[in-house]
Amino acid sequence: NNSIDPITQLLVTLRFYATGNFFITAGDFVGISVASAGKIVKRVSYAKAFLRSRYFRLPEMPEEKMELKVQFYSLVRFPKVIGAIDCTHIKLQSPSREYGELYRNRKEYFSLNVQALDNANLEFMDVVVRWPSSTQYNNIFANNRLKARMELPEFSDCIILGDSEYALSHYLLTSLARKTTNAERLYNESQIRFRNVVERTFGVWKRRFPVLFFGLRLKMETTMAVIQACAVLHNIARLQRDPRPPDDIENI
Repeated sequence: NNSIDPITQLLVTLRFYATGNFFITAGDFVGISVASAGKIVKRVSYAKAFLRSRYFRLPEMPEEKMELKVQFYSLVRFPKVIGAIDCTHIKLQSPSREYGELYRNRKEYFSLNVQALDNANLEFMDVVVRWPSSTQYNNIFANNRLKARMELPEFSDCIILGDSEYALSHYLLTSLARKTTNAERLYNESQIRFRNVVERTFGVWKRRFPVLFFGLRLKMETTMAVIQACAVLHNIARLQRDPRPPDDIENI
């Protein structure tokens, strides 16, 4: 790997993120074996994942919080909202016979349950990649540093929106199961618009990096690094105003 220049290593990794196949990846680059492609992808993914603290962050300054609130209000007509939280499943091979069933989701395939907090610009502010698919959303959030951050005085005037799988709190508002008044119906309509923001973020992310759609057949630690790296690169692409990927990823 040391004889392969950094730009080529990055291109090899991006090609894998686009295909999820080491044989295709190696075949597209002269002089790179399947084994070398695997080592390169692991190495670059860990390096990109290491940058997550630079690209995933909650707003700290009052003007940053206000900017997020204004952006979300224009989309969901909800005051004080700085982010939308939800989970998505990333396919993977069964980790082991002993723990495999923990990773089998309701659709009967193995996956990681990845939680993300998104802003109105479809960027990630927080990403959690370590929980098996059987883990409930609220348990992921309860064991996440994001929960502790939102409970600090500095975020006392901030709200995040989540679906009904999360527990309602003074800073995390969820949809209503029963709607009996016009105000409650309007509240849930705002929640529907929130869902659109979250689903668009996950959709753009998976179309930009189809390996997240096709699934990963790597060791668990490398799988987590790839997912984190793709999230970092997604934010970089959003900051650089990179065009959104095509809707059809089957032919990439």
